[in-house]
Amino acid sequence: MVIVAGQIFVDPAEREHYLAGCVDAIEQARQAPGCLDYALSADLIDATRINIFERWETLEAVQAFRGSGPSEEQGAAMLAASVAEYDVANVRSLT
Repeated sequence: MVIVAGQIFVDPAEREHYLAGCVDAIEQARQAPGCLDYALSADLIDATRINIFERWETLEAVQAFRGSGPSEEQGAAMLAASVAEYDVANVRSLT
């Protein structure tokens, strides 16, 4: 399993517009082969921050979906980003 997690930072005045522009990509990701979960969300404390969480069956599934990455418009709106991929060997359910 692969987890992609981190945050991107945008102008607070543009955050809702940025997230609204991601709805199609989120819907596509959730329907993509190998996607177990995909979410972008506004941070509750930092008005510039958008949290990223993705869970995929394999690295190949991530790469097949991701393609060239964010659009030019999304890339231009990002002030900064810190996102990483994690290879997960074991999972323990907490529920």
